[in-house]
Amino acid sequence: MARDATVVVIGAGLAGLTAAARLRAAGHTVTIFEAADVPGGMVRTETLDGHRFDTGATVLTMPGLVVDVLGELGVPEAQAWRRLALSPVDPGYVMNHADGTSLAVPHDASRLADVVAAEYGDRQADGTRALLDWLRNVYEAEYDVFLNRNYSGLRDLAGPSTRSAAARLVRLGALRGLAGAVGRFVDDPRLERAFTFQALYAGVPPTRARAIYGIIADMDIGRGIWAPEGGMGRIGRVLADALGDAGVRIEYGTRVDRILRRVDGSVSGVMVGDQTVAADAVVATLERDRVADLLRESGARRRRLRYSPSAVVVHGLLPAGAADRWRSGHHMLDFGAAWAETFRDLTARRGRPMRDGSFLITRAAVSDPAAFAVDGLESISVLAPTPNLVSADLPWDRLAEPYAAEFLGVLEERGYPGLADLRVLRIDHPLSWLRDGLPAGTPFSAAHTIAQTGPLRTPNLWPGTGNLAIAGSATVPGVGIPPTLLSGGLAADRVSEYLAGHSTAGGRS
Repeated sequence: MARDATVVVIGAGLAGLTAAARLRAAGHTVTIFEAADVPGGMVRTETLDGHRFDTGATVLTMPGLVVDVLGELGVPEAQAWRRLALSPVDPGYVMNHADGTSLAVPHDASRLADVVAAEYGDRQADGTRALLDWLRNVYEAEYDVFLNRNYSGLRDLAGPSTRSAAARLVRLGALRGLAGAVGRFVDDPRLERAFTFQALYAGVPPTRARAIYGIIADMDIGRGIWAPEGGMGRIGRVLADALGDAGVRIEYGTRVDRILRRVDGSVSGVMVGDQTVAADAVVATLERDRVADLLRESGARRRRLRYSPSAVVVHGLLPAGAADRWRSGHHMLDFGAAWAETFRDLTARRGRPMRDGSFLITRAAVSDPAAFAVDGLESISVLAPTPNLVSADLPWDRLAEPYAAEFLGVLEERGYPGLADLRVLRIDHPLSWLRDGLPAGTPFSAAHTIAQTGPLRTPNLWPGTGNLAIAGSATVPGVGIPPTLLSGGLAADRVSEYLAGHSTAGGRS
């Protein structure tokens, strides 16, 4: 492999940090340009009025993948776990239903069937055991062949490993609908929701999602959820510190204005302000259309993407202890009586705010009171899924505040006393996501429809170049913390393959 090449990574989110780690481990000189002042991207912890909030992703699964990234930088495994300072979230979710029942999902999935038996009876418990085994089998059939792998053409799709994995998925029934597949094991609607709500992360209703997306339920329910000490932003900081120790330079508050190309189509570097930064390869962790803008490419030849729903997220404060009266944990899922109707509201081509909403409420202080319950006040976040701006182009700058007050009131009536009086510090909504550069005003990127899944998703090697790779939720394998970590490694592998066959002459001019 060619070594000592110069690679620019655009973005210090988890995908960019992972790509930089693998490239540095391969012996390349790596510089990361990050527009924000801190690493982590959409996995972040912010301080609002002196109080911490996880304002991006709040659910961490499969933290061993982060440990693996640190390992590529020479950090011993035991030390990596200490740096991340993770604690198990137990219960992982508290799922509250409109009929007044609750299910506290234990961190250890081997205990779940006993919990289900106590709540829903032995038959549902037996089905839960079988379902967990089935989900693990789906994961094992998918992971190495369809998630953590680069495809280079039809030969890969027709290769023996792909054929074998596809046949296994067919035998498992994983190409059927997700809701129907789960229903083969458990038929209590409340349990079905527990194992299918994750389809919203993929931007597809459970009734239309393929059962291959059961892999998400295996990741969070089957493998457990974790919380880093001090908040989710710790993950990015730990990775960035390790990269710095390994010689990677991260320039914060620095926005890339252009990606430069040679006549042959390959990239030659980037423009940062009026400065040219030469590079032998570039990894861009941006949405597809933003990469095209930096290349000055017309969008006429790009296929139209379908995007996932968005969200309105309220961050605010309650007196410490006020939420102890709730049926609560670190993560609460409050389900309305409607289900299919809710997904229609969110994902239809002409969407609308949920008429009988389901919500995610986060109390990070349950896991880390020292960081999230300060000066007698507890940090609370409430996420209400909403249609994206393509589906419903609503004036959220005007609607966000009254809509938040409305659903906080609804939740108060459902059994969260005090929530209607939440001292709101910030509301994020589709227009604020859009202003952050996220297409369709959604932080959840392109939906995982059949035409935007696996090898059909936006490829991670930019057309017409051999040395521009993209990483993050917009490309393979998809949305979420485990997939974005994988995407960074896959993009780095694309770049390393290119550099292995080309001489290098990067630098700053």
